[in-house]
Amino acid sequence: MNEANQQVNAKKLFVGSLPYSATEGQLRELFAPHGEIVELKVIMDRFTGQSKGIAFVEFSTEEQAQTAMKALHETQLDGRSIIVNIAKPMKPREDRFQGGNRGGGDYGNRGGSSRF
Repeated sequence: MNEANQQVNAKKLFVGSLPYSATEGQLRELFAPHGEIVELKVIMDRFTGQSKGIAFVEFSTEEQAQTAMKALHETQLDGRSIIVNIAKPMKPREDRFQGGNRGGGDYGNRGGSSRF
């Protein structure tokens, strides 16, 4: 595992518990007073095209991100109390799906008589 990929980017915020109707424009309006937004992305379901209720907002400095997090954590947006935290690094894809026994086993015995 590459250590560089696991470092926290303290300029990037995770925003959760968003109303599914929240748009990038609404979030930009909410976060912009706290600093320069470098990137803002509402995460959409790739099959339905609907919001997953989470977003990521990256500021130009760590200080701006901290200010926004302190000011907006648990703020009400369309009746929902949003969560704002420093984004955690994403685990590499190969690690996310490993582990666990998926079953299988005795492929030769298909049931029926136990006599060979």
